[in-house]
Amino acid sequence: MQAYPRHTAWLVHALVMALGILMLYPILWLISSSFKPDHLIFSDLRLWPAEMTLDNYTKGWKGISGTSFGSFLANSMILCLLAVLGNLVSCSMAAYAFGRLDFSLKNIWFGLMMVTIMLPHHVTIIPQYVLFHKLGWVDTFSPLTVPKLLATDAFFIFLMVQFIRGLPRDLDESGRIDGCGPIQIYWRIVMPLALPALITTAIFTFIWTWDDFFSQLLYLNTPAKYTVPLGLRLFLDSSSQSNWGAMMAMSVVSLIPSLVIFFSLQRYFVEGISTSGIKG
Repeated sequence: MQAYPRHTAWLVHALVMALGILMLYPILWLISSSFKPDHLIFSDLRLWPAEMTLDNYTKGWKGISGTSFGSFLANSMILCLLAVLGNLVSCSMAAYAFGRLDFSLKNIWFGLMMVTIMLPHHVTIIPQYVLFHKLGWVDTFSPLTVPKLLATDAFFIFLMVQFIRGLPRDLDESGRIDGCGPIQIYWRIVMPLALPALITTAIFTFIWTWDDFFSQLLYLNTPAKYTVPLGLRLFLDSSSQSNWGAMMAMSVVSLIPSLVIFFSLQRYFVEGISTSGIKG
């Protein structure tokens, strides 16, 4: 492979760094604005504030509508953990069935499952809301967690199926010789080897659930049950004064869980994507 000239390499690196700084600027501005008084947030665009204050974090943590921001964080964490657990259990079982077991119309069912990936989420909103309303689940976490137990996220099933298909089938035969049935093979052989795909599923599920605003706005009505996205929205009032500083401060706080989980599990995330057939 022909090496690039030194000046070309420096130019490429400079361009990449410039693009990186450009993409990071909104986050840096958010962090900077969280330390600015309200009257300087939009008038002073510098990253280093001319005047710094911690009042935004103090006021933001106190919350609004009688509910502290810590309650919003706790609600989001509970919702995300339930969603992650549901997807890991249900999607891994469905993926194991499609990847390892033989049953009637297997390919047809797999094709139908893949078609649901292309189904717009907004098409199912009204039927789902009517169903959950009749079940009495509105203003509870059930509409946001129970479907996860039914393997409704076809993307994660496909991701794990691709990973499981890459595992040697000789391992299954060895398990059967040792007296393992399908459930024992799933639990003792396939799942430990599919750890990268499981962690990738967990990361995506956590981040998507943590950032989900529309579904939570649709089903949660009581401020005490609000999650982080809904809690942040409370700081903005179209009919009166908005507390921009507190919202900026709590937005920074809300980024921490996602960043910690992603960077702590980054190695498994990259491995899960690179070995599951989902490649750019």
